[in-house]
Amino acid sequence: MPDFLQLGIRKEINHTLKSLGIVAPTSIQEKTIPSVLEGKDVMAQAQTGTGKTLAFVLPILEKINVNKSDVQALILTPTRELAQQISKETKKMMENVEGVNVLAVYGGQDVERQLKKLKGAQHIVVATPGRLLDHIRRGTIDLSTIQMLVLDEADQMLLMGFLPEVDDIIYETRSERQTMLFSATMPNEIHSLANKYMVDPEIIEVKAKKITVGEIKQVVIETTDRRKQATLLHLLQEHRPFLAIIFCRTKIRAQKLHEALIANGYESDELHGDLPQSKRTKAMKRFREAKIQFLVATDVAARGLDVEGVTHVFNYDIPHDVESYVHRIGRTGRAGGDGLAITLVAPKDLEFLRMIEKGINQSLETQVIKGISLP
Repeated sequence: MPDFLQLGIRKEINHTLKSLGIVAPTSIQEKTIPSVLEGKDVMAQAQTGTGKTLAFVLPILEKINVNKSDVQALILTPTRELAQQISKETKKMMENVEGVNVLAVYGGQDVERQLKKLKGAQHIVVATPGRLLDHIRRGTIDLSTIQMLVLDEADQMLLMGFLPEVDDIIYETRSERQTMLFSATMPNEIHSLANKYMVDPEIIEVKAKKITVGEIKQVVIETTDRRKQATLLHLLQEHRPFLAIIFCRTKIRAQKLHEALIANGYESDELHGDLPQSKRTKAMKRFREAKIQFLVATDVAARGLDVEGVTHVFNYDIPHDVESYVHRIGRTGRAGGDGLAITLVAPKDLEFLRMIEKGINQSLETQVIKGISLP
């Protein structure tokens, strides 16, 4: 297997990678980096957790011309959390690189401060579609100098209804740019987007490591919708998690469950799209520092969420597709630690359970907890 130097990454960046314990490229990095360095358009199908961020960040850093003060690369991503994460990862890689500036542009930030930063030289902009369009309309950002465009988590942008904004943004860039699209799934709309904006793209497909086996123990608890809350409280009492993420299907359900946990004396916070950015950042900080035990989250808010030490994941509501299930339970058992994923299943959820079992190619252990009375 080639190392990063053989893939074309300079020794200064390689040194940084080594200092972070990253020695060998992942499959997506090995396949993507040479194509991006050659200037090809790339369409890559890869899950979160495959190392795809560095697959585009590393070659972008190689290609930035620090003598020019224009915006040369734009990375579009669906959520603020992901924008923050990608810019943080990019800055980490620049430890031994002089003169490259990176700016994250997302809603919930102080606009004036952002405007000030945009006046300086920014080579790489990591942005969410809404806030970037806001700057385009104000005339505070010029995308005509962009040479590299990354559409990250394209299927999530589709799900969140961002494709019209993405269209408007691409319209502002030059047609000779290099375009890279990364998506966990490839629905028709994403193919149409690629056909419209990409030139003979290199198709790269990477199967996610089977993270649903081995290090994560998975259990299904049969219950009813009315008994769900009481069942969860019983499980928290029984397992006493150190840090746990509890997934709900909707913002309202996440809110209600969070309130119920607080009422029962638990240290909890909520994470969903209705919260202002300041609250989301605060919730994440408290969870990372283990000041709270439980984070009650929706899928979109938890996209790209990477916290060390999560011991348990509870699917309060079963996800409706295999990928979300794999993504959710992958939040636990990280860095070699043991993880436990518990999914609560009501009778109406059985079809989704069968679909998940088929998708991960294993039968899940099912338990029934006797004596759970309604509150």
